[in-house]
Amino acid sequence: MSQPVPVLTIDGPSGAGKGTVSRIVAGRLGWHYLDSGALYRAVGVAASWADLDLADPSALVRCTFDTAIEFRDGSEGLRVLVNGTDATSELRLETTGAVASAIAAIPEVREALKERQRAFRRPPGLVADGRDMGTVIFPDATAKVFLTASAEERARRRHNQLKEKGVSVTFDGLLREILARDARDAQRTVAPLKPAEDAVLIDTTGLGIDEVVERVLALVPKHAA
Repeated sequence: MSQPVPVLTIDGPSGAGKGTVSRIVAGRLGWHYLDSGALYRAVGVAASWADLDLADPSALVRCTFDTAIEFRDGSEGLRVLVNGTDATSELRLETTGAVASAIAAIPEVREALKERQRAFRRPPGLVADGRDMGTVIFPDATAKVFLTASAEERARRRHNQLKEKGVSVTFDGLLREILARDARDAQRTVAPLKPAEDAVLIDTTGLGIDEVVERVLALVPKHAA
């Protein structure tokens, strides 16, 4: 009987460093990478383009099935195409994140995206970044990590990122958005944001990316890597 394709799940709240750490770890291991949040954001963008009512679950489920989402890894990093249009910049907007968080609370949408996410599990392995990767999508993962950081630290990181891009935002505003999103993600009835029972918790507050990456890599069994 063949061994299942190894999976490393990296879950946690927005701003904990999941994306950066996951991409680096996937590169170091030579594994595929799943940014599950980008899938929800892509559906949110498609829903916004179609001017759909975010309170209409049936319309959002149809949108989920009908939306073509493509990931391309280029010289400028990961690009995301939504129905053939490069939507990478729009996916990174705070407003898109809020829409994605809202539709992610709809059970039917989560169910519709479940198999899409599992299809990323291909040899030689997968690093899956999200909020319910270790609890719902890949409960049999080889290793599970839950990254966290204080809300203030996460707001500071996001504030610095946006300032570098020339986006005008306030620290207090970002902090309020992060706290609101944390509450929404933790309180939803389906796949609430929480560590898997067998996940290793890593608080990234005050840690550099390299240190977090090394801690995560140490958790991957040598035979899997």
